Amino acid sequence: MTEKKKITPDKNPMPAQDPVERAGNFHEVALGYSEEAAVAEANRCLQCKKEPCRQGCPVEVDIPAFIKLVARRDFKGAIKKLKEKNALPAVCGRVCPQENQCEKYCTLGRKYEPVAIGRIERYCADWELANGALPQETSSPNGKKVAIVGSGPAGLTCAADLAKMGYQVTIFEALHIPGGVLMYGIPEFRLPKAVVQAEVQSLKKLGVDIQVNAVVGKFATVDELMGEYGFDAVFIGAGAGLPHFMRIPGENACGVYSANEFLTRTNLMKAYLFPDYDTPLRIGRKVAVLGGGNVAMDAARTALRLGAEESWIVYRRSKNELPARHEEVEHAEEEGVRFKFLTSPTRILYNDAYWVTGMECLQYELGEPDESGRRSPVPIKGSEFTIDVDTVVVAIGQGPNPLVPRTTKGLACNRRGNITADLETGATSLPGIFAGGDVVTGAATVILAMGAGRTAARAIDNYLTGK
Repeated sequence: MTEKKKITPDKNPMPAQDPVERAGNFHEVALGYSEEAAVAEANRCLQCKKEPCRQGCPVEVDIPAFIKLVARRDFKGAIKKLKEKNALPAVCGRVCPQENQCEKYCTLGRKYEPVAIGRIERYCADWELANGALPQETSSPNGKKVAIVGSGPAGLTCAADLAKMGYQVTIFEALHIPGGVLMYGIPEFRLPKAVVQAEVQSLKKLGVDIQVNAVVGKFATVDELMGEYGFDAVFIGAGAGLPHFMRIPGENACGVYSANEFLTRTNLMKAYLFPDYDTPLRIGRKVAVLGGGNVAMDAARTALRLGAEESWIVYRRSKNELPARHEEVEHAEEEGVRFKFLTSPTRILYNDAYWVTGMECLQYELGEPDESGRRSPVPIKGSEFTIDVDTVVVAIGQGPNPLVPRTTKGLACNRRGNITADLETGATSLPGIFAGGDVVTGAATVILAMGAGRTAARAIDNYLTGK
């Protein structure tokens, strides 16, 4: 008789740097599972017949299959199974919100903590990084050319899938290093740049050509890519790089940053290594970050590492409504980030030299739920007060860069400037032009952008083969 499998109720914990030590460096916070921890976590999987976890994966990974291989210590087989569907497993294992995706549907999670699918995925990807990239199968070249605008998660995924199908793929990236938001938007301590570039190298081995410093809409329009450049289809994955501001008095004072600028100068332009890299980033003693998402947490935690004495998250709802991942909030608290809830600025104060000296704020209370289901913040009359800060980072979201839509005649967009595309195919209003990721949906998650890239790759193949 087979012995019944004993399941531990809790996930195997993720080793991490000590909070006090890590608050002063940019090394990765989460250190990754050991082999024994990965195998032990894989053995918590019930291997359900209905495989509910798979419905939560936007890139369609066969989750039970790769976890079963990890349980058998067949890590080569596990990473091969993962990469059948996921072009960026080392990225997803670090930044994908598994708790709201695959792990949300885990059967074990009904009674205990769900299986730590993301942590196991990261172990497999790191195993490959340590042992050498495995070759991936590709179809014979079919003679068709596809251009990808943007090398973020949507573009990279679309490019990988098309390359495997035999297409000649060229990615056009506006910045000097490929990776998009993975490089400029997510801090080193959460997603090391070397990890992203290792994933990019895997794409190059598939035959994908990556052209950097290539701003589509400047050196060539989408129409020109389809015309004189000879591409048969174009996928637009330009992301959401246009920051939103609050439009309050004083917002253009010195010492006010958008989160995009703040994180790009830190991550991609290495401001944290000044003066070795000539990209200074002025940080005051007291920093206020406006917003409550993952980007806000990244900015607040980065400010501490750059030398701020105090780093505050200023958010107009309560802690319960924070949109950031619980793990990121927890890490921020451990590192000393402070929170001022039910608060929103009304004016940024500055001195005669136009440098920030403080911020006038208003207190809020929660009213009825809004359209998203979150309770709407309501200002409290007469509750004005001032916060003593000298740096402000605005992290309240971002929209699409308007350059590509403005230079592409007939490309339909919505009132927010996002490209209008069929979510089932990525098809736009123009034949042969597809789009996906944040440029269509607005700022979302890495894994959802990857899912859009995969969807579009399939649709482009159908379009070009006349299926």
